[in-house]
Amino acid sequence: MHGKAKDVFDFFARMERSGISPSDVTYIAILSACSHAGLVDKGRSYFNHMVNVGFVPRIEHYGCMVDLLGRVGYLEEAKELILNMPIKSDDVIWKALLGACKVHKNVEIGRRAAEVLMQLAPHDSGAYVAISNIYASSGDWDAVAEVRLMMKDLDIRKDPGCSWIEIDGVIHEFLVEDVSHPSAKEIHSMLEEISNKLNFEGYRPDTTQVLLKMDETHKESVLHYHSEKIAVAFGLISTTPKTPLQIVKNLRICEDCHSSMKLISKIYNRKITIRDRKRFHHFEHGSCSCMDYW
Repeated sequence: MHGKAKDVFDFFARMERSGISPSDVTYIAILSACSHAGLVDKGRSYFNHMVNVGFVPRIEHYGCMVDLLGRVGYLEEAKELILNMPIKSDDVIWKALLGACKVHKNVEIGRRAAEVLMQLAPHDSGAYVAISNIYASSGDWDAVAEVRLMMKDLDIRKDPGCSWIEIDGVIHEFLVEDVSHPSAKEIHSMLEEISNKLNFEGYRPDTTQVLLKMDETHKESVLHYHSEKIAVAFGLISTTPKTPLQIVKNLRICEDCHSSMKLISKIYNRKITIRDRKRFHHFEHGSCSCMDYW
């Protein structure tokens, strides 16, 4: 989860050399490492190795393989794996496929995954939000409206994007476009400074990350006030230079914020760690520990 896949493989090799037999949970860690690093062939090899030494794959192992295949865009193969595995699928494994469809903007398989999820967990907002975002990214606003109407009829609410940062033992919470903090004025000034410096470095807002029907100027404004950017701005004005910043976000960080954080870490010479829904991102000197693959 910290982007240290090579260490995982090294430790696994040391375990084997030491005569320590891996458990089925060990293979979950190995397959997860392959998934986070995009190592498809290595993942397939470890999965086959696990079967050959006598382990019967659990739903978690299949989930790792679906996540691995989905992340690299092998969506059809991931779907077939779910449909043909010898155990009953659950909502977690279909969420992995749907999440991959969102990343790769695959409407057809995404719709199928969402339909299954809506049957398995009809009041979980995740499937509705994901398929709505897939429709939005393809410009199908009528389909987006249908999904939102369905959510309204079922009283299903989307979890708002939220980020937390701890300063001097106090946890500060920020939502998108949040202006409720006592230091809102100072935060806004810092966000403006950050924006100017990012533009000087050649940054351009990725408005494709705003899946709402609005003009480009408004989209840029929304990106400017994502919760993790607000948290970072507050961290910069609340700590001494070079102090590392640690932030937790309840959703997956978007590509625009990810690009911004790399530049911010370089511009302000800060190590910024963001724990999003999927993994830890360690931003430092203009790069991220995930190597832009998450």
